[in-house]
Amino acid sequence: MSGGALSRRRASGDRVPRLGPYLYLSSLQYFVVQLVVSFRWSPAYNLQRNTISDLGNTACGRFNGRFVCSPLHTLMNVSFIVLGATMIAGSVLIGHALPPTRARKLGFLFMTIAGVGVVVVGIFPENTVPALHGLGATLPFTIGNVGVIVLGLTLALPRALRLVTLTLGVIALAALVFYASSHYLGLGEGGIERLVAYPQTVWLILLGGYLLVESRQRTHNDLARP
Repeated sequence: MSGGALSRRRASGDRVPRLGPYLYLSSLQYFVVQLVVSFRWSPAYNLQRNTISDLGNTACGRFNGRFVCSPLHTLMNVSFIVLGATMIAGSVLIGHALPPTRARKLGFLFMTIAGVGVVVVGIFPENTVPALHGLGATLPFTIGNVGVIVLGLTLALPRALRLVTLTLGVIALAALVFYASSHYLGLGEGGIERLVAYPQTVWLILLGGYLLVESRQRTHNDLARP
């Protein structure tokens, strides 16, 4: 096992359970569902003008100065809830399986809190209880993205994955500053929001995939020993 392997054995021999990484990897559904839901819009969904939450809006008409009509809004809101639940469960499982440090625990706690926020986003679509929806979105946008950076600094990642992790976290937090101040950099509200939200989900997928590959490689090496 390489010195940079994330899921090193503890002294007690514990290993990262595969369910945690699979849960992180399942975040792929979030992107697939967005694509499917956006295809049902008429007129067409606009990545620059429309926000991610517009996909879960339960009404048709004008909302915050833009037209919204998402026939598959229920599917999108279920996707939010599933994403949040997998973030919570995956963070708890992976966090408990790794050698504990205070900073690492804090990072996975932040990701768990972010997952709670995503669940809230799905339960309260933007046009139902805007205050709760906004609070839910704030958690992954702020605490979740800080958590990505904390884990990028504290996990024993390979150099390339550590660099990608920190880059994603920095991009998301920098984009958040512009998004919060309504400076959209020519990307539109929907475009800049995606720079805030997507890096975190991409990181979940990357970390989950890395852990599964590393775990299988370790198992193969164990079986190959005489």
